[in-house]
Amino acid sequence: MNEHFFQFLIPASGLISGLIGTYVGLQNRALLAEVRKELAELENRIITRINGTYVRSGECKLREELVHERLAELAAELKRNAAGN
Repeated sequence: MNEHFFQFLIPASGLISGLIGTYVGLQNRALLAEVRKELAELENRIITRINGTYVRSGECKLREELVHERLAELAAELKRNAAGN
């Protein structure tokens, strides 16, 4: 009788431990996927904030050139107005 009991107990315990291991593995994968998703969202928010806060040097140069052109145009217009009066 004990022999029959052990014939079922040992494979059943192996099956149960295998199922538990599979379940834990799937839970770990799901948690890892969720963490990766959250990290990607956080990275996107940080990049968006940095891009919105700081201006690239190329943009600064273009803005500076535009300001110089406008000032030159205003100075030329003032000279024309002063010469016309």
